[in-house]
Amino acid sequence: MKNIVCVGSGKGGVGKSTVTANLAAAFQAEGKSAAALDADVWGYSIPRMLGVHGRPMVSGERKIIPLEVHGGLRVISIEFFLSERDQAITWRGPMLHKAIRQFLEDVDWGELDYLLIDLPPGTGDVSMTLAQLLPQARFLIVTTPQPAAQNVAKRAAETALRFDLEIAGVVENMSGFTTPAGERLTIFGEGGGQLLADELDVPLLGKIPLQEELRICADEGRPLVLEDPDAPAAQALQHLARGLIAVTPQELATMQEPSGPPLPQVTGTPLPMSP
Repeated sequence: MKNIVCVGSGKGGVGKSTVTANLAAAFQAEGKSAAALDADVWGYSIPRMLGVHGRPMVSGERKIIPLEVHGGLRVISIEFFLSERDQAITWRGPMLHKAIRQFLEDVDWGELDYLLIDLPPGTGDVSMTLAQLLPQARFLIVTTPQPAAQNVAKRAAETALRFDLEIAGVVENMSGFTTPAGERLTIFGEGGGQLLADELDVPLLGKIPLQEELRICADEGRPLVLEDPDAPAAQALQHLARGLIAVTPQELATMQEPSGPPLPQVTGTPLPMSP
């Protein structure tokens, strides 16, 4: 993998999964091989947003084969291993560690330009596990414009910095709504993304407007960047993808040794798969 990008924020409801799904699709549209790993085990939503469901197969080398959608975009989510869609997950920390490690170590991702990891809200078990397992990863911080979201997103950035992970930049989602008459309304405030980027001394890579079509396409499993590339939100997401391409290596990097304290020994039931 040339680049691993963890999409995170300190709180839920800011659109991390929407950004992850559309960003992965935008990378594919830019001719980059991309994959999406849904690491939000409790609140998984990537399968719905990308319109991909099913049970992965296993290769002859006993590796999980990701499901593919939208012209080769590879996807792994805990939903693919559950007995029914939208089933609730009630796992504690050790099981989360087990699932995330299997997603990383037992999946045949193939050669990738970008692996996008949709993080759960907060700075807990999953974020720390990924930070220790993937010291070469970069973090993309998603916030909405209001101070409440900006301040919480800063905590996620501080977690990344604590593990010496590079922050690629900030994305301001729901940055404004334009009415059919052309009036722009700042429903969630203004400027929080730029303030956070300035505090962290990283670029503001995108400002994604609040647009109903973005939500509708996500609910129906059709990324807006593919469904209507000329839509304002799709344009902003495409610019975000190009901005990330500009600030990330396009050659394979030398892998770093894992950093931080040793990971705890974990136990759990292996994920069920198709033979």
